[in-house]
Amino acid sequence: MLTWLGPADPFPPVERALRNPNGLLAAGGDLSSARLLAAYRRGIFPWYSGDEPILWWSPDPRMVLYVAELKVSRSLAKSVRNKGYEVRVDTAFGAVLDGCAGPRADGAGTWLGEEMRAAYARLHRDGHAHSFETWRDGELVGGLYGVAVGRMFFGESMFSRAADASKVALVALARELERRGCPLIDCQVRTPLLAGLGAREIPRRSFLRELGALVHYDAPSGKWARATETNVPAE
Repeated sequence: MLTWLGPADPFPPVERALRNPNGLLAAGGDLSSARLLAAYRRGIFPWYSGDEPILWWSPDPRMVLYVAELKVSRSLAKSVRNKGYEVRVDTAFGAVLDGCAGPRADGAGTWLGEEMRAAYARLHRDGHAHSFETWRDGELVGGLYGVAVGRMFFGESMFSRAADASKVALVALARELERRGCPLIDCQVRTPLLAGLGAREIPRRSFLRELGALVHYDAPSGKWARATETNVPAE
């Protein structure tokens, strides 16, 4: 049975999440920074469209990308080196949100409404949410954003307006996480794009076990500076 959250209600155990739809755990509550961070620490994330109540999810299995397992194809490595892309970090968070909220190539609508964008903008101002931005000739052509808690990074959304632009941002993210000792990116649910880059599904119980070992590290919040090169060898 779906749990409805009041303003001060805690999340129920993720084991109560529905099987159909997979992972739906609760509805209601709010998108305060405290609520969002509490959700991520428990392996829960919000996902809903603008005409729905806030919906909270913890699917089983869980799609994850181990940073060490990132697959960089020859064509992607070429894009990283030779397409004139520059990756910046935390310089245009709002523009990345807008890009992720924009129309999709398949014509599908976006789930990233104004309320969600405002919530993640607050997390960014507080130093918990970060954007990796792909630029070319002074124009933002792709990127991604997510939330860092301890030594975990929770990927939220990505967009691309040029060939491989979002993938280039992901390569940069993986290298920065490697530098920071963060081994795991939560990708939430399976997509062909992420699977092609090395992400895979693991049982929720395994994800929660790894999550619990990573989110309690005392990592400083604040904007991230560009610290690593994206030039990487192809596999």
